[in-house]
Amino acid sequence: MADPRIEAVAKILVDYSTEVKPNQLVRITGAPEGAPLLLAVYQRVLEQGANPWLQIGLDAAQELFFAYAGDAQLDYVPAFVRDVIEQVDVSIGIWTNVNTKGLTSVDPAKQARRAVAMRPISERFLERAASKEVRWTATLHPTNAFAQDAEMSLREFEDFVYSASLAHEPDPIRAWQAVSKEQQRIVDWLNNARAVKVLGPDTDLRLEVSGRKWQNCDGHENFPDGEIFTGPIEQSVNGHIRYTYPACAYGREVEDVRLEFKDGKAIKASAAKNEQFLLQMMDTDEGARYIGEFAFGTNSGIQRFTKNTLFDEKIGGTIHLALGKGYPETGSQNSSAIHWDMVCDLRKGGEVWVDDTLFMKDGKILI
Repeated sequence: MADPRIEAVAKILVDYSTEVKPNQLVRITGAPEGAPLLLAVYQRVLEQGANPWLQIGLDAAQELFFAYAGDAQLDYVPAFVRDVIEQVDVSIGIWTNVNTKGLTSVDPAKQARRAVAMRPISERFLERAASKEVRWTATLHPTNAFAQDAEMSLREFEDFVYSASLAHEPDPIRAWQAVSKEQQRIVDWLNNARAVKVLGPDTDLRLEVSGRKWQNCDGHENFPDGEIFTGPIEQSVNGHIRYTYPACAYGREVEDVRLEFKDGKAIKASAAKNEQFLLQMMDTDEGARYIGEFAFGTNSGIQRFTKNTLFDEKIGGTIHLALGKGYPETGSQNSSAIHWDMVCDLRKGGEVWVDDTLFMKDGKILI
């Protein structure tokens, strides 16, 4: 028997997150293990009168690519990939990893080189997204690999995912609309801000946001959602931060990350595990040592760390900063081949000051 929550998520993704319209071209990406959600989304796109294009990949192919590709192959991007980015009206991505550590042994230099090759593609996609020429969203379909990372059974992880997605609500779309309204109130307040100060365990960080736009992440792009973010002024970040949770990306976990910033640039970096990988990725390009995003996690339905950034950056009472590429819609000018979110938990002894106002204390927004 099909899980009705899958159909609920598919309807949210198509009707609310991306607002699919008749005759649009909708790219749907994923892997075979995500078939239940992929097919539910495919069907809903058809019901909306749009044109679905299903693009299925295999996790193992990426592992083989990095194992055997030479420099010319790492640099090669087919011309039609650029055409796809120009032609799609909607993109819905569904992650379905069966082994989240499949790239652990990959040479980070190869990953960095591939990221540089794909940079024009990702930047053009972000440009189209910022101008609303293309709408996109990304989510995951629960797998045993994700559940194991989160130290849950598959059933527990499914319940966690669908609860965070508000799929259990009688009217999930209306529930997300309520989230959007409350977060917009906070965004409107923050759009008048000039400076932000973050205080916490081994953390004293200051940055400026005057003239930058805050974004309401209310279930339209990442899903499930629940964050408010901006792009800080690039040269304004000063101080130090210690990230509470491992920074999980590119098939690796980097534990106990500590960064020190001067005039925007991360001049010192250390980690208890995978430090060399951290340093290599930070040297991908000039922008990789600058902050492209500063954000507050606001989803009270996510309270535990899962080693999955989709959820962890949304934990209510946390902040996260991303090294690298910023989002044009915020006014960010930082350009990089990487965008690496790292999460700092402020629920025990943390404070965030916005100008002269105590904005958050112990993870609770006070305004």
